[in-house]
Amino acid sequence: MRAVRWLAWMGTTAAGLVLLSQPVGTQNQLAMSLAAMAAMIGLWLFLDGPRTRFVFLAMGSLVVLRYILWRVTNTLPSPGDPVSFGFGLLLLLGELYCVFILFVSLIINADPLRRRPPLQQRAAELPTVDVFVPSYNEDASILAMTLAAARQMNYPPEKLTVWLLDDGGTDQKCADADRGKAEAAQGRRAELQALCAELGARYLTRERNLHAKAGNLNNGLAQASGDIVVVLDADHVPFRSFLRETVGYFAEDPRLFLVQTPHAFLNPDPVERNLRTFERMPSENEMFYAVTQRGLDKWNGSFFCGSAALLRRAALDEAGGFSGITITEDCETAFELHARGWTSAYVDKPLIAGLQPDTLADFIGQRSRWCQGMFQILLLKNPALKAGLKPIQKIAYLSSMTFWFFPVPRLAFMFAPLLHIFFDLKIFVASVDESIAYTATYIVINLMMQNYVYGKFRWPFVSELYEYIQGLYLSKAIASVILSPRKPTFNVTNKGASLDHDHLSPLALPFFAVYALLLAGCAVAGWRYLFEPGVTNLMLVVGLWNFFNLLTAGAALGVCAERRQPERMPSLPIDRRGVLSLGGRAVDVSVTRVSAEGCTLRLPGTLLAPGAGQRAMSGSLTVIPVDGARQAAPLPVILEGVVRDGDEAVCRLTFGALQAPDYVALAGLMYGDADAMQRFQLRRRRHKDILTGTLQFVWWGLVEPLRALRYALAGDARPVADETAAAPFPAYDAPEPAPVAAARPSLPLNLPARPVEPVRAGPVPAEAEGDWVRLMLEFENDRLLAAEGRRTGAR
Repeated sequence: MRAVRWLAWMGTTAAGLVLLSQPVGTQNQLAMSLAAMAAMIGLWLFLDGPRTRFVFLAMGSLVVLRYILWRVTNTLPSPGDPVSFGFGLLLLLGELYCVFILFVSLIINADPLRRRPPLQQRAAELPTVDVFVPSYNEDASILAMTLAAARQMNYPPEKLTVWLLDDGGTDQKCADADRGKAEAAQGRRAELQALCAELGARYLTRERNLHAKAGNLNNGLAQASGDIVVVLDADHVPFRSFLRETVGYFAEDPRLFLVQTPHAFLNPDPVERNLRTFERMPSENEMFYAVTQRGLDKWNGSFFCGSAALLRRAALDEAGGFSGITITEDCETAFELHARGWTSAYVDKPLIAGLQPDTLADFIGQRSRWCQGMFQILLLKNPALKAGLKPIQKIAYLSSMTFWFFPVPRLAFMFAPLLHIFFDLKIFVASVDESIAYTATYIVINLMMQNYVYGKFRWPFVSELYEYIQGLYLSKAIASVILSPRKPTFNVTNKGASLDHDHLSPLALPFFAVYALLLAGCAVAGWRYLFEPGVTNLMLVVGLWNFFNLLTAGAALGVCAERRQPERMPSLPIDRRGVLSLGGRAVDVSVTRVSAEGCTLRLPGTLLAPGAGQRAMSGSLTVIPVDGARQAAPLPVILEGVVRDGDEAVCRLTFGALQAPDYVALAGLMYGDADAMQRFQLRRRRHKDILTGTLQFVWWGLVEPLRALRYALAGDARPVADETAAAPFPAYDAPEPAPVAAARPSLPLNLPARPVEPVRAGPVPAEAEGDWVRLMLEFENDRLLAAEGRRTGAR
């Protein structure tokens, strides 16, 4: 039966290719493409469904194949003009690469798998789990949150061990010849040892920093003995339900080596922050985690992404631990285990919350490491030749690795029009009618297919923007790894950078240079088309192509113009209940947003008022735990600001001087409910159609260069510090409250060498308590007067 099915598919494919190869006139080609476009729109609007999806993509693919056949056979310059032919061939190769990536992605993502939840096991049946938190140079406060949340995961405590794998306090670093570096490493080791003792985690370091993160993880394997290993980056904080929603899959499949979950982030990347899209546009990584990883999962090809994952200890032992030949130990490890016949699973639910690089420079540095690591695997362990992988798995890994070649064709498309505009090279031989019938319809249908598959997760042209931004710098990274595949070294990505003022990125100069070149190209194309004799309409077509590139470069300038970060600490919208104690009185409250530095809460307006000029008040916040969790000690808080919102009061609180045990309560508040992160992501996943997405992109391309120019002219002058204007986090769910006192700076974690009791708020002075009562009375009077005014007006 299977053989018959394969013969049917092969016969149908052969017939389709023969049909596609038949020559047709330009007008007929245009009519065929427009008919396919109309049919696809009809399917999309009226018959959308699983089967319709395949028909839609098949129709679009036929148009793309027809374009490629025409492009290869009819548009190359004559070999008699070697310069034009050479550049034309390079442009064609770039297009063929993009079509290859398109078709592979459609194969992988045509029918993504959505797994059902795992079966829940009894506590006695659950495997033992070791949680590895590898660290290098992260602050103790970041590690305290991750360790505290990991210790509170919903899992039998006797079967859960949390390890801090510290590569910043190794014997090698503590004995550094530089006395300052040695003392810093020794201090870090002592501080983190105390932190682990406070939080019930185990501290582990090693003699030397060998093989980077892979070596650190393997050192943990040598000391741990659990059946399952969980890997969490230092800034990837797990939600309470992380293990309960993942570990059960291992009992269902004895050959399962990996359960990977998405990487979700609390803070925007440089594109999202500088273009102000974080609250309304899906993050760049969501397309990969919400579609591509699910697509790979269908073919047993989802791979380890370095964090937020569970791995079977027996599989790691069989492979000799985490692979460390390349600098992307995660994908390399999955690659080796898939080749050994092990299987993987992907759970499409955000169960951790992490941090992204804040600055463009750190963002590019992170992507350079990913790019070089994937190319290392491609060059050193070619998936096409890897024994043990199934053909579809080879395609999946080749897709993931060759994707990182995108800087080369992206830059070729960016500069190709200039060859015709400035030097009159004809690298694409076609008339205007042919360009419309073949190229324009191909571009539109390509956009339609991508918008159909990824519309909820990627706005139109945003991929082109991300690729261009990375492409200017990743081209060098690609060249270096091709020349020396074993040379790249692991570099830790910097996160939590301070962005206290608007400024241009240090990487901005090449982006300005490219923009100026493209702007000159538009001017020359316009002048030549209008005034130069003999110039055909082809110059108009090429000029429009160059103008689109100019819009992309303009939007990229907006990304280079780094905006001030309003949040000192990233926050998460939540929905939790608690009790606020101030001045000897307790009030039930609803906590709506929280960060590591403070929170926003709501309470009945009759109990608290926004008194102008009121002083800051100390107190405590007791959070009602989620089902099954233990009641944590109260958090020390300071009331910083209050506003009225209808019949409710919205309060801004900052936390007091947090000690290690306080992070237990804070982690329970912020990471007790995994649905909070999912709600935040789903709120942004609204389908953006091609028209509105294009208009948004055009707006960025026109406006953002002006902002970048303004930053350039202003220089790097830092504004005078105004602490009262800097809020711990923006109150997205309420009007901005007027601060009542100078905002407190971020408090460092100061851990003693011995256990200490958490700092609690002391007794409130009598005058503060009187202030509390007075404010309640004032608020009630205001409410009664407002109600009386409404009744009078109604009469």
